[in-house]
Amino acid sequence: MTRFRKVPWKLGLGVLAVMGMDLPAMACATCFGASDSALAKGMNYGIFSLLIVVVGVLSGVASFFIYLARRSASMPPESMEPKGSAEA
Repeated sequence: MTRFRKVPWKLGLGVLAVMGMDLPAMACATCFGASDSALAKGMNYGIFSLLIVVVGVLSGVASFFIYLARRSASMPPESMEPKGSAEA
C-alpha cells in the first residue's frame, strides 16, 4: 500500500522534468509551409474523408428523426380514456 502512495509524486516529478526540458519544436513539412508536398495532400484527403464520414452519420441520424416524425404524424390520435373504462 505504501508503494502506491509514492506514485503521484513520481508522476508529478516526471511531468515537471519533461516540462523543464529545453527542446526545439520540430514542425512537419505541412506545418512548416510546404503545402504542395505529398504529406499535405494526404492530410487533406484524410480531413475530407473524415468530414464525409461525419456528415454521413449526422445525415443518417437526422433522417431517422424525420422518419419518426412523419410516422408519428401519420398515426391516428389515441383517445385519452383508459381502455377498460368504456361506458355503455
